[in-house]
Amino acid sequence: MRLTLKKRTSITAVTLVLTMLAPMTVLAAPATSNSKNLKYDMTQKAVMEKAKLLTETYGTTSVQYALMDEGEIVISGQVGKNDPEGHIALSSNTMYGIGSTSKMVLTAAVMKLVDGGKINLDVPVVNYIPEFKMKDNRYTKITPRMLLNHSSGILGTSSSSAILYGDNDTYAHDTFLDQLAEQNLKADPGAYSVYSNDSFTLAEILVEKVSGMSFSHFIQQNFTEPLGMSHTKTPQDLVDPDQMAVTYSQLNKEQLPLENTNMIGSGGIYSTAEDLVKFSQIFTGEVKGILSSESAEAMTQEEYKSGLWPDDSDSSISYGLGWDSVNLFPFSEYGIKAVTKGGNTIAYHSSLIVLPEYNMAAVVTSSGGSSTTDQLIASELLLSALEEKDIIKERKPEKSFGVPVKTTMPTELTQYAGIYGAVGSSLLKLEVNDEGRLTMSLLLSPNSTEQKYTYTADGSFVNEQGTEKLKFAQGDNGNTYLWSRSYQSVPGLGQIASSEYKAEKLETNSLPEDVTAAWQKREGNIYYLVNEKYTSTVYDSATPIIPIHMFDEAPGYVYTNKIIDANSAVNQLQIPGLAGRDTMEYKFFEKDGVEYVSAGGKVYVSQELVRPLYSGKQSKTTIQTNGYATWYSIPAAVAGKKMTVKMPSKGAFTVYDQTGISTNHTVVSGENEVTLPENGTIVFAGEAGSRFEITLTNQ
Repeated sequence: MRLTLKKRTSITAVTLVLTMLAPMTVLAAPATSNSKNLKYDMTQKAVMEKAKLLTETYGTTSVQYALMDEGEIVISGQVGKNDPEGHIALSSNTMYGIGSTSKMVLTAAVMKLVDGGKINLDVPVVNYIPEFKMKDNRYTKITPRMLLNHSSGILGTSSSSAILYGDNDTYAHDTFLDQLAEQNLKADPGAYSVYSNDSFTLAEILVEKVSGMSFSHFIQQNFTEPLGMSHTKTPQDLVDPDQMAVTYSQLNKEQLPLENTNMIGSGGIYSTAEDLVKFSQIFTGEVKGILSSESAEAMTQEEYKSGLWPDDSDSSISYGLGWDSVNLFPFSEYGIKAVTKGGNTIAYHSSLIVLPEYNMAAVVTSSGGSSTTDQLIASELLLSALEEKDIIKERKPEKSFGVPVKTTMPTELTQYAGIYGAVGSSLLKLEVNDEGRLTMSLLLSPNSTEQKYTYTADGSFVNEQGTEKLKFAQGDNGNTYLWSRSYQSVPGLGQIASSEYKAEKLETNSLPEDVTAAWQKREGNIYYLVNEKYTSTVYDSATPIIPIHMFDEAPGYVYTNKIIDANSAVNQLQIPGLAGRDTMEYKFFEKDGVEYVSAGGKVYVSQELVRPLYSGKQSKTTIQTNGYATWYSIPAAVAGKKMTVKMPSKGAFTVYDQTGISTNHTVVSGENEVTLPENGTIVFAGEAGSRFEITLTNQ
């Protein structure tokens, strides 16, 4: 029987958010470790020191790590603290969300089907998923290879109601093809590789359609059980919360409920460091019968070179099939091929590094921190072990471009001054003067410190610290790019190298007067999220809003989105790597006299529908039949009062202070009483018909 994309059975479990977040509070505790081979004593000591540094200095709550050498787990350990009371001890079996490292399991699943002759990487996806459609007819050219090397041209991340607390509702998976059907492509399929979560979610559905199994069942049958990965689960498995590493809010340091997502292949798997190094054996050839050596090797090829990409330089991003990098720095400095994949959820992080030619792999997982710092610990495990094996004779010093030496700049470079767009709707203002000075500032943060660079003899601009150099590049597509190369040192942990097109110059966009007038009416307006499920992790962060701002320096744009007509603006940036990821379209529409905007599968309502909370003692609010959340502002008359809410069985509310920070999300806190902050806001969300009864009292 072939699998249909109907709603899966829900079982409470956990997972992801595919963005890197700021470090959280430190909860350090004594480190424990277990070496199974004494010749790695120096390596174990080095990694213990760096892992402890993460928990004591860099805001990581707990760290788990493992090193495999020639089929044996030679180092396994953990550092930090789990729950505040210390009731649940960390162990090698403590599970962590591995975020986008899940993509390697998904890629291996696709390649397993390639091995079986069931998938051809270069045959269009529509041949396998006839239901797959998009508004942009170019979608018919997307192949499985393009999904796995990030070159499909799909916009980015369709995560509406995907990442939930204590709730594994499969809505995001079940409606994913419907969401894609409403989208255009950002580029020709295969034109360039830019990080794309949606490509991997589509690949997950590809595995399900071709295999006739759920993705969770497929990987269990073909990978986790044969490899003995007994502590690797998905949101569709029964997961004991006590087996999971405890996580904490970066905003208010509260312990968080378990995260769930149904974007499993893109970032929803839970695992341990020891399980993941077992998984790595399919890439070193030490385990036969799981994946062919041809498929494992095919995954490590330089897929990123098949389209638009900067010239070769030291970097942590150089896509293979699934892999973030197939030429990871600093291993490339020693002539050693290293492949890596990292992942981030809200509070979980991970890094997997494999040295295929040396039959070695290292994995680091963490609660708090980031995949970047996890990667540095994993690198330390491998570099130190390579030293102990006498493969590396000595460590190379950290790299720098040195203090810039000014030279005469060609005057034609001044033409590259202007406004550039990048990831996260960032607008960069670049000024280039005749004396060879480049100044970069953020339009969204006018009070931020300007970054200054000096023109040097190799034709690039270098900052005063010698950590970054910039150069202007012309793409084959005619676009102008700002090319950045950098060496960023993390004190005590190591160095990350980057080479990427950081931003793209925005072209002039002249608009008719009526279109300009329509957008000017929206200037300064705020639109509030209304269609996210009440258990969503989105509510427990900064207020989920879209403020509309346009800048005189970038006429015809709202942030980096090019205004097309009176009601739509499209992000047309075509930047490979990471800086062009997760683009979306703004589409405004009116219903019952109220304006809404849709973006990335989410719907937001105009601030005109945000009414002041009733200041009397008793009131109620009911979720409308469309299921949209209801927002209220907190007037001065009720600020400081205690609000008590009689809750529906399927609903929640969140209170935000005037800076937009959540002071109480009931799904996290379990508290239905809260003191109302001055100039704050409240959102009530739940199933249609859910009723909230509100009581206000003086403190």
